[in-house]
Amino acid sequence: MREIFVVAHPEATHVTENLVGGWYDSSLTERGTHDAHRVAQRLLQIIPESTGLHLATSDLRRARQTADPIGRAFGVQPLMDTDLRERSYGDAEGTPPGTTVFLAPPADESRMDHHPGTPGTETRREWATRAYRALDRVQQAGVERAIIVTHGGTLTYLLTAWIGLPVGHAGYAKFSTTPGGITHLREDDLTHDRQVITLNDTTHLT
Repeated sequence: MREIFVVAHPEATHVTENLVGGWYDSSLTERGTHDAHRVAQRLLQIIPESTGLHLATSDLRRARQTADPIGRAFGVQPLMDTDLRERSYGDAEGTPPGTTVFLAPPADESRMDHHPGTPGTETRREWATRAYRALDRVQQAGVERAIIVTHGGTLTYLLTAWIGLPVGHAGYAKFSTTPGGITHLREDDLTHDRQVITLNDTTHLT
């Protein structure tokens, strides 16, 4: 059996300061730092003792600050992966929402290649393709259990990759998450069915 635990980083300063995030390198807030330790303790409770635990994280500061207490709790070094970053919003990053161009995606099948207008912004296909690559690398690590620390938006494409949805068909997918939430994925050894055991568990934050 293979299990992956996907963590959405807790509260970060770009949220409390009402700024566009993306690749803007914000930090965890005081609350976010506290919640990161809660995440680590929750993972210790639900992941059995095993060898070869793999810990991958987005290289953005808020994700690294989430991965650090997890790594210390399990005695593993987080492996940074730029493909686990949030979507790039280009020139909009670090600015108040609504001060740059944003063109909503169309309702038809061209959604994955739609560009929202702000220079430097990734299309959904570019964003999703990164997430698919990142999940492939985690699976190629060949371990029973892995932890991925990422961002709320990117989690959607990690899930569509997990269930085998082709990138081109992921344009309508959207999984809502909460900062600090934990999503539990499992693949059965016999049938190779891939399950989403828990989506966005936040019981450790209450």
